[in-house]
Amino acid sequence: MAQEGKAYVHAALALYYAGAQLNEDNLKKVVESLGIQADDARIKMLVASLSEINIEDVLKNASTVVSAPVAAPASAPIEEKKEEAKKEEEEKEESKEVDIGEGLSGLFGM
Repeated sequence: MAQEGKAYVHAALALYYAGAQLNEDNLKKVVESLGIQADDARIKMLVASLSEINIEDVLKNASTVVSAPVAAPASAPIEEKKEEAKKEEEEKEESKEVDIGEGLSGLFGM
């Protein structure tokens, strides 16, 4: 049932983006084209609710909230950790290298 409610809202947004008038008939056609049996009461309520708001302003404000740089700060420490791990691994590899000359001089007393 919750998914069906989302379908109504998405249908209304589709009408908005298509530049079509958001009215009960148009919304009912879009909902039915999705294969959903249209509920006239739900359609009437949604159209009435959306007529009281400026959809463009709501979408503009919603996109600024959603596009806030939430992921950027979270990814920065991950990248730093990856770089640190890479540096540590390189240091381990460098420390594993053995100077063969030192080993031979110790072996032969040079």
